[in-house]
Order: sequence, then C-alpha cells, then structure tokens
Amino acid sequence: MGDSDTIVALASAAGRAGVAVVRLSGPDVPALCQALIGRLPEPRLAGLAAFRAADGQAIDHGLAIYFPAPASFTGEHVLELQGHGSPMLVDMLLARVVELGARLAAPGEFSQRAFLNDKLSLDQAEAIADAIDAGSGAAAVAAMRSLEGVFSHQIDALVADLTALRVYTEAAIDFPDEDDVDFLGDGAIASRLEDIRQRLHSLTDQAREGAALREGLRLLILGRPNVGKSSLLNRLARRDTAIVTAIAGTTRDVLTEDLSIDGLPLTLIDTAGLRETDDPIEAEGVRRARAELDRADRVLLVFDDAAGLGAAEQAMIDDIGARCAITLVANKIDISGADAGLDGLDGHDRVRLSATTGAGFDALAAHLKAQAGLAADGEPAFVARRRHLDALARAAAALASGHERLADGTGDLLAEELRLAQNALGEITGAVTSDDLLGEIFSSFCIGK
Repeated sequence: MGDSDTIVALASAAGRAGVAVVRLSGPDVPALCQALIGRLPEPRLAGLAAFRAADGQAIDHGLAIYFPAPASFTGEHVLELQGHGSPMLVDMLLARVVELGARLAAPGEFSQRAFLNDKLSLDQAEAIADAIDAGSGAAAVAAMRSLEGVFSHQIDALVADLTALRVYTEAAIDFPDEDDVDFLGDGAIASRLEDIRQRLHSLTDQAREGAALREGLRLLILGRPNVGKSSLLNRLARRDTAIVTAIAGTTRDVLTEDLSIDGLPLTLIDTAGLRETDDPIEAEGVRRARAELDRADRVLLVFDDAAGLGAAEQAMIDDIGARCAITLVANKIDISGADAGLDGLDGHDRVRLSATTGAGFDALAAHLKAQAGLAADGEPAFVARRRHLDALARAAAALASGHERLADGTGDLLAEELRLAQNALGEITGAVTSDDLLGEIFSSFCIGK
C-alpha cells in the first residue's frame, strides 16, 4: 500500500441493489473528479452528476459528494459516487476510475488510512468492522460505543496517569536526597499506582464482557440417544432445526445453529454423541462430534434427570477431560418432577430443565451468560477483542510487578514496569503498533471500509 496512491472501491454491498456507493480517497481525487463528472462539487453537498467514460458517454447518473482533506473519514480527499446498483454499471465505473489513475483498494484500506491520519484510534477502527459483523443488537450498540471512543478514552486516561507516575518516579530516582525526602517511600507513588491498578481491573472486566458479546460461545451438545439433545437445540433455536424421534441415532450429522440469547451470540452444535457404533454412517457422525469437541468453548452434556448420571455419561466426561468446560443439563424434569434451576453435581454446574415445557431455560441462559463473562443486563460499555484482553493482561502483570519493585525499593525497575504497562495499553489504541499488526487487523475488513 502507498499512502500517495488514490484508491477506489465499492463501499456498498456487492450484487444487485437500488443504489451502489463507490468511494475514492487520495490526493488525486480532485483531478479524477474533474475528468469523471466535469467539475469539482461543492464540499459536503450532494449533487446530481453524470459519470462519464473517456469518450464522453454517460456510464451512469447519480449523486456525487466531495469531502476535501482533512475534513473527511480518511483525512484525505474523498469522493463518494452514488449510482444505480447494477453490478455491470459498478464494474464499468470502477474500470473508468482505475483508467484515470486510481487503484483498487485493499481490504480495510480506507479505515487504515483513517487510523494513520489520526482520524480514528486503532480500537475505533476495529469497531467499524465489529459493527458490520455484529450478531445481535447489543453487539451493534457496544460496537458503536467503541467507535465513539468509550474504550479508547479510558485507555488514554490510564496512559496519561501512567506517564505522570513515570515522571514522578524517575524524578525520585534522579534526586533521591532532595530535601532528605524519601519520594519512593512516602506513599504517594503507592497510592497512585494502586488507583491505576484498580481502574485497569475494572476496565478489564468491561473488556471481557465486550469480548464475550463480540465472540460469543460455541456450545457442543452431547448425550446418549433419546435424552433430548435435539429437543434442546430446537427449544433454544425456537424452531425445528433438528429431527426429533424416539429412534436412537436419528442425529447422524453435525447440525449447527447460530442464535442470540439476551445479546450473547451462541453457536450450537448438535451431534451424534460420543459412543461406539457398528453403523458406518453413525460412526462418521461420532467422528465429526469428536472433531467439534476441540473447537467448542463448552459442552452441554444432556442426560435424563430421572435416570441420573450413568456410566455412559461418566465415560463422556472422562473422554472430554480437560479439553473443554462442561455444563450438565438434566432434561425431562417434567417427568422427574424436580425443580428447575442451577445447582452442582460431581464438581460440574448442572441446569435442570425441560426441553418440552421450557422450564429452566431462563436458568440456562443466565448460566451461559455468566460463563461467557457477560453481566446480567447483557449490555457492556464497549466491544473488545482478544488482542485487547491480552494487552490489558500484560499491562496488569507489569503493574503487579511494579508494585513488588516499589515494595523492595528498586525504583529504576518500577519505572521500567510502568513503561511496559504504558506500551501494552498503547497497543490497544495504536499509539504503539507495528506494520505486521496493522496488516493482520485490516486484512480482515471488508473492501471499501
């Protein structure tokens, strides 16, 4: 990518539509606009124009909106062309703009230029992609909060306080005998360090909720035949996704359903279970179930509440081992007569419910949200990613180490730990970053964003 290039891409969805939006950004936009529509529109006002080929023939008619630098999304000259949503017309328009000297944009290149030109922090740029990919209304709201700076403003405040504390600490190191005052031991640094650690802890809790809302849980449903696995899937999905019969082995393939519970995205996988079978088709289903186990965040091990946990269930628990967390789902309480709700059994969480009546499903939803780290209201302050959690964890570890260095009086090592914490937080907003990280992040964006 070259920052001096002028780029172009379809910014609306591909395919037939009423309207298509083509976006240009770069230094050559004014000249390209003159060649394409014969004039440079008044800034930020939509005007009707003909988009013309080299021979003067109209490729399309639509609206042109010009955003001069630096007052644009990317910080560069930007032109948006809104024409008819014909794939053929869009291709002809893109070809004409490329003919005039632009190049096709790479995935996420518009957002990357906005970041590089200080229009967005790195986490705000990521929030654009998260808003597009949001799997629930709550996730979309959280992504917009991140885009508005809710997350980055808290990071910036922590970085500012870390910077001030570093200055104070390094001054104490440089002038240890000033007025015979022990700056490192007077309690001021310890108090300020503890305040930063507490705020970082609170921010990390919010980030965990935001990550859960973005990434959700992948749940694998296991159990013996006819304990209600498919009925559980259908009840959660609120439609007949899986075939339910009294015949053992009805489910032979892996069935996947994406849904949301109170804003928490869930991917449910119903399987043939983990068992020995002589049926080659069912055996393939079992093999696929084992493969899904390595990808799951949690197993819902379903059993008949009246029968209790038997040898088959215990064999599944042993087979799963430490590879995946397990929630026991005691189904058919409409037959056993047990009360619905959450309790414990043999060291695992157990949810008693009825896939037939729906009793106990509120308890299951609350349990899954808790396991995902999502608060009861299901509305975190912002969306977060795993890389954010990693950076926050490294910052917290550095501050914990700094606390130890303060206790043993090694101020120079304390200053270094404060620097490491500051750099870790800077990775979130992009104050500290690398080309490799930027390439990894923006390559996952849509083209035209």
